[in-house]
Amino acid sequence: MLDWDNLRVFLELTRSQGLVDAAKKLGIDHSTVSRRIKRFEEQVGSQLFDRNNHGYTLTADGYRLVEYAERIESTVYAATEELGDHNRLLSGQVRLGATEGFGTFVLAPHIAHFCARNPHISVDMLPMPRFVNLSKREADISVTIERPLSGNYVVTKLADYALKLYATRSYLETHAPVRSVADLEQHPFIGYIDDLVFSEELRYKDTIAPEAFRAFRSTSVVAQYTAARSGQALAILPCFLAQQCDDLVPVLDQQVDIMRSFWLVAASEQRHVARVSALWSYLRECIEPNRDFLLGKSRQMVWTK
Repeated sequence: MLDWDNLRVFLELTRSQGLVDAAKKLGIDHSTVSRRIKRFEEQVGSQLFDRNNHGYTLTADGYRLVEYAERIESTVYAATEELGDHNRLLSGQVRLGATEGFGTFVLAPHIAHFCARNPHISVDMLPMPRFVNLSKREADISVTIERPLSGNYVVTKLADYALKLYATRSYLETHAPVRSVADLEQHPFIGYIDDLVFSEELRYKDTIAPEAFRAFRSTSVVAQYTAARSGQALAILPCFLAQQCDDLVPVLDQQVDIMRSFWLVAASEQRHVARVSALWSYLRECIEPNRDFLLGKSRQMVWTK
């Protein structure tokens, strides 16, 4: 029979950068973590980690055990929620992962309202220019631009959003006119770094002006937005982001109109944990009245209190 305490230490070490980091999160000494892992390996009858100068790396047996360990962990947490007082008094911590621009400019202010509404829940928000890994417990809920095709997840479409081609008024006044898509090849662009794009959904420039020179490239859409505001190049940006700046205006508004979607995702066993469910419902509640804002049909965000 596996010991739950040792299993918990095992999982934390797989998610942390090393012994010291895992020990801090567990609230114990790093030497205790080391002893617990050695004892756990003896109990399991297999080496779960390779020890080297870079720390602890999972072996093949270690990777196989992670899946089972996470199922046990989820069951324990679900039972705690169900049998305790958490469903009657919403409390605890929820971690929310989101794409960088949407998380920073749209979700963050709404989450502040959610926390005011639920004073016993704390929310950790991860706005990142990459996918958040739910299987590694990086977050409880994720807002992503791709629907997961595999895994034990609950998934729902949160909203569609539009992207347009933008430039500053000063740029358009001082550069060659843009009257058609063919004219775009003469203009510098701001965009993503090809070999670091985390989703094929972000390769929209190649369908509009594949030969155009990209004068500035970044993995960060927020950096692209900031660069576009300098008035030196064109940029394809989400409407909800570009319309934060009065000086950015759509270019070829009727010809360049790109649609993408946001998906709300949670692990099946986490979805009905009370605090996770509360945030899940709130996200849908606050985004629903903002559909026109996300599609670029309104410049005003609607607040849900």
